[in-house]
Amino acid sequence: MNNTVNRESLADIVERGGVYRNVSGGYPGEILANITSRLPAFPYLKPEALLRAVLEREALMPTGIGKGIALPHPRTPMLDEGEAPFVAIAFPQWPLDWNTPDGSKVHTIFLIVSRSAKQHLGVMSKINFLCQDEKFYSLIKSRAPNEEIIAAIRKAETEWAG
Repeated sequence: MNNTVNRESLADIVERGGVYRNVSGGYPGEILANITSRLPAFPYLKPEALLRAVLEREALMPTGIGKGIALPHPRTPMLDEGEAPFVAIAFPQWPLDWNTPDGSKVHTIFLIVSRSAKQHLGVMSKINFLCQDEKFYSLIKSRAPNEEIIAAIRKAETEWAG
């Protein structure tokens, strides 16, 4: 197993996936289609296949976690050994219903694509932890510039490692 990719920083994974602003869509399926169509070209991943897998997962149970955040992802890993994982952060044009446990409308979406269940859980855990931090949460809620969001993730990872 390639440990460098498993230990890759969340900031690097987010930089690879990108940050998308004012993504249009009135419901989760529509916004997820618009996010996947805006992703960089990954030679190992077809946007249609990713969208289908993410929508299948949403159909099982919505991935809105509350506080205006959703963590959509495929049910099973879609990447092979050596293929780079990514997280795309998307800010919808307007907050939308996502059937969150607290009834909040989603203002920030973290689309997670990983290589293994272990990697997926690690990435999801880091995102959950970050979103509990009021400073980071206020950055995403206010749609801070990409550089500020990435810098905040790097800073948090440095603190976790220390």
